[in-house]
Amino acid sequence: FGRPDDRQRCQRAQLALKPLANGLLADPPGATIGFELIAPTLLSEARKLDFVNGYENDVLNQLSHYRAAKLASLPGGIINRFVTVAFSVEMAGPDELRLLDIDHLQEANGSVGHSPSATAYFALHVRPGDPRALTYLQQVVTDGGGVPDVAPFDVFELAWTLWNLSLLEALDQDTLALCQPHLDFLQRAWQPGTGIGHALGYTPKDGDDTGLVFEVLTHFRREADLAAVLSYEEDDHYRCYELEANPSISTNIHILGALRKGGLPANHPTVRKVLRYLARVQTIRLFWFDKWHASPYYPTAHLVIIAAGYADNLVDNAVYWILETQNQDGSWGYYNPTAEETAYCLQALVLWKRSGHAVPDDVLRRGAVWLAAHQDDPLPPLWIGKCLYCPVWVVRSAILSALMLVGQG
Repeated sequence: FGRPDDRQRCQRAQLALKPLANGLLADPPGATIGFELIAPTLLSEARKLDFVNGYENDVLNQLSHYRAAKLASLPGGIINRFVTVAFSVEMAGPDELRLLDIDHLQEANGSVGHSPSATAYFALHVRPGDPRALTYLQQVVTDGGGVPDVAPFDVFELAWTLWNLSLLEALDQDTLALCQPHLDFLQRAWQPGTGIGHALGYTPKDGDDTGLVFEVLTHFRREADLAAVLSYEEDDHYRCYELEANPSISTNIHILGALRKGGLPANHPTVRKVLRYLARVQTIRLFWFDKWHASPYYPTAHLVIIAAGYADNLVDNAVYWILETQNQDGSWGYYNPTAEETAYCLQALVLWKRSGHAVPDDVLRRGAVWLAAHQDDPLPPLWIGKCLYCPVWVVRSAILSALMLVGQG
């Protein structure tokens, strides 16, 4: 132990470990990225330090079995930049370097998986003092000494911002001109047949970014192949990543948007597959949760927007839920009222109304008044990565989009 009172701290932590571990069963979709990989490593290290000897927990033991199975499924049984496990490579710890394809682990920017924590692990235990890794880390450390969950994520940030802008009925020529360099960037990053990842230099591509970027590029009359979107199709859903622990609901929502934008009718077999999947995973037939966001308003609102006038029956109850959960002051929030969640609900209701459905004007008015008054409030971290975080420009663009949509009537 480093200090005399560390032993007491560890004893208190051990007492807290059991209820915390058992609580994992109550919220499986809320697990942070790579939790099933890193938690068993941390528990193993704690046992080696004699902190938790004799401690057993069925939930954590199951994670250990899952970790072993996931590692066994890796191509060649190794971790490199071509698999998403690289983002959580610190789970190998100091004792399992045999799992790493060291010469093919770093991205072009010197990072491992665009993850500061994975890169720090690499610079400490894999190639101590690696200059490319250290340069990357120096670039991502903020003035306050903090580091982000992931960096960069330029494709995600630009695409979601442009998607929020695309919901508006018409853009003037000056605004359209400002969009062009960002659309050029997304089009250059697009790879025919596989689509796109969350960042230009990140090796793995994924269904979520591919689906939404396809919708954005197509909306703004840019070229993107639908075959890339279809490449993520599985037997009963669309995947986000290879070897993912569980499907992403928001990925399937954004794939649905891409299929619609690609001209496929709602009765097309692959569209019906997505609709069946989304109907099956709906929570109490009212809303949707997703593993990338802590609030159900994010995936639910996006699905209402995408399904309005295309698959109305899927989201009828969700619109009712949004209307019924508006707070008296006009706001929305699953935990506490937030500008982000209020923006999503206003976006969804305006698009629902635009497709020919009735939405009380007072609901939109009260929501917009509250949002305008709170648009500059601090933004809570609701997005799920290795920790909760907030992509500020994505959220700000949703807020501005919502206010402009209500203003358009």
